Order: sequence, then C-alpha cells, then structure tokens
Amino acid sequence: MSSIIVLGAGMVGSAMAIDLANNHSVTLSDFNTDALDKAVAKCGGLTPIQLDVTDKSALQATIAPFDLVVCAVPGFLGFETLKSIIEAGKNVVDISFFPEDCLELNELAQEKNVTAIVDCGVAPGMGNIILGYHNERMELTDFECLVGGLPKVKKWPFSYKAPFSPIDVIEEYTRPARYVENGELVVKEPLTDCEYIDFEGVGTLESFNSDGLRSIIFTMPHIKNMKEKTLRYPDHVEYIKVLKESGFFSETPIDLNGESVSPLDFTSKILFNEWKLGEQEEEITVMRITVKGTNGDGESKTIVYNLHDEYCTETNVSSMARTTGYTATAAANLFLDGLFAEKGVFPPELVGKHENCFHYFIKYLEERNVIYKKESF
Repeated sequence: MSSIIVLGAGMVGSAMAIDLANNHSVTLSDFNTDALDKAVAKCGGLTPIQLDVTDKSALQATIAPFDLVVCAVPGFLGFETLKSIIEAGKNVVDISFFPEDCLELNELAQEKNVTAIVDCGVAPGMGNIILGYHNERMELTDFECLVGGLPKVKKWPFSYKAPFSPIDVIEEYTRPARYVENGELVVKEPLTDCEYIDFEGVGTLESFNSDGLRSIIFTMPHIKNMKEKTLRYPDHVEYIKVLKESGFFSETPIDLNGESVSPLDFTSKILFNEWKLGEQEEEITVMRITVKGTNGDGESKTIVYNLHDEYCTETNVSSMARTTGYTATAAANLFLDGLFAEKGVFPPELVGKHENCFHYFIKYLEERNVIYKKESF
C-alpha cells in the first residue's frame, strides 16, 4: 500500500481521493475545510489536512512523506504548484490544466529524478492517450477531439452547468484557439467555426473552436491536421458571444460608484449560481475522438472512439469527475505499479504510446463503467 496526497478537495479531487483510498493510504488537502469535511463524510478512510498550496514551504513540507502527489488545484494555481512539487523531488500526476506550457518544467523534472504525468483528465487526457497509442501503429494524418460536459436538464438561457469555477470555463471562451491545418499552426478566436453534430443518446450539439490541443501541437508535429472543439447544447454560443462582445469578460476594471470593479470578476460571480452544478445534479460527458491515417500496408484507416458517460447514482459521483478523475487515478496506479518509470514531464500521449499503459487505462476505466466504444473503417 502506497501513501498518496491529493491536493484539492473539489468535485474531481475528492472523487480521485475516494477512488485511490480503495487500495492506498490517502491524505486529502485543501484550504477550504468545508470541502474536506464533505469528502470525509463520503469516505471515512481519508485523512484530511488544511493546506494553502501558495505557501511553498508549507506545501513542500507537507508532501515530503508521500510516495505520490496527485494535483487537482484550480488552473490559475497549477503551474507554480506543479513546479514546487517537482522542486521538492516528488512524483506527481496533475490535472490542474494550467494555461502555461508544462514542457517548460521537463528539464527540472529530469534534474530532480521526478516522473510528472500532466494534463491527465478526459480532454486533455484520454484523447491524448488514444492518440499516442495509435500514433505508434499508424501513419497519422488527422486528429479530432469533440468534447463537452452537459447538464441532463437544459435550463434557459445557457443550458449549461459547470463542474468547476465559471472563471475557468470563461477562459475557454476567451483564450485564442490553436489548431493545425495542412501542417501549419492556425490561431483563431474561440467560439468560431460552429457546427451542429448529432450524438446518439443526446441529440444535436453545437461544436466550436477552443484551445484544447495543448501539448500535442509540440509532441505530434508530424500530424498535418489536428483540431479540438468544445460541445454545448445549441444556442449556448450565441448567448456567450453576447456577453463577450458586451465587455462582460473584460479584465480591465471599470468605475462603479467610486469602486473599481473587474467585469470578469462580476460576471463570474453572477454566473456562479447560474452555472453551479448541484451536488446530485445529473449531467453527462460526451466525447468523440477520431484519428485518420494509413496502416502498415498503406491502407487508409479511420478509427473513432465514442464516450457517453452519465452521473453515477450508486456512488453519487458526477460524470465529469468520473471521466476526468479516474483517468488520473489510473495514471497514479499505473505509475505505482511500475508500468511507467521514465523521468521528466509527460503529457498523456507520451504515456499512452506504450501498449501496456494504453490497455491499463482502458481496463481501469471499464472497471468503473467509463466505456470508450471503438469503431474502425
């Protein structure tokens, strides 16, 4: 039995801690003691500890005794937290999805003899793992990831609920979207190139450009066409564009009755209750991964993986927590089982390229009823 500390007791962090507690000694940390109390009420096997990850010395002292760190802090804290973990010489699985380039920490991780598996959720995460696996077995020309987390009940106007803070969602709507077309990096405004696509069990969804390719732009430069698009219910994009064009996402403070107010902070506050996913509110995760290329015989081949996952009423765990968190806990167990021991910073495609690792992820998720259905043609 290994000792693991999970940083972050939010919806995904607590689900990961509970899953890992089945086979390991798990400590769960957060600055918010209410979040810790909620998690411990669900699973008495967790050891809670209050921790401010921005206090570097406290963070490094706290994680020192553990065999592995699993990092699930908000994105804006992610890069510096991961850097502190690596500087402390601790192996880590990270799902904080920070905007900075994780590969900047590769040299530091190698110096510290650390294995850091990053971006290890659903997307980025399993999409990368699938890509990495098939990249070793095919001459790939195309990669597409369509993904979204959606409430089962549509509530006007946004028909959306967020399993994390609105400010992290708004980041998807404001950060320029990068994709690769004919071997060239293309940068477009997010919320563009909207298309309607049908998904079994859900119906018609709206896809739009978002900046989700992340590391594969650099680790898979030979693939000529790569794109990631976010999925929402129809009309969501129109309402978001109205807010964006009206200045509600601006970070430039405005004067309001003598007070300096950030429109983005104000909007996040308003949307927090509108988008807040209820403790037992049912939601779904939809993802379609498509890879195209030629096999060893030079024959054209298309492989599609479809995921349709729903809130689990048995465990009261959200679909986003299941699909994101259990990918990360699979990586944690895979590392602790000795299946991946390379040193440095590794996005999931560099782990999934190994056949035994890829099948470990698929089997681990299947055991938790997170099923990727594969089609080839």
